[in-house]
Amino acid sequence: MATEVSTVVVADTRGKHRILAELKRLEQETRSLEDELQELERTEKVSVACQELLLMIDSRPDPLLPVTTGPSNPYWDRWFEGPQDPQGCRCWIL
Repeated sequence: MATEVSTVVVADTRGKHRILAELKRLEQETRSLEDELQELERTEKVSVACQELLLMIDSRPDPLLPVTTGPSNPYWDRWFEGPQDPQGCRCWIL
């Protein structure tokens, strides 16, 4: 009968440790979610700044690209299109 009492105590401490470990995990998850929530609250200000930056960048022409004043050359587009042959491209890349 004495052995039964000791096994109950051992099982009880393992249960306590399991509960404490689960509680610690939940506290860590809560802290993580609170940190993420605070970061999201600050993100709104950042997204507004990013929108303003994008508007400012889009309004200025790229200094590295030439400015075209007339109609673009339609032959240039053929390099960006697929093959004109109905059978497709015959080149094979291994």
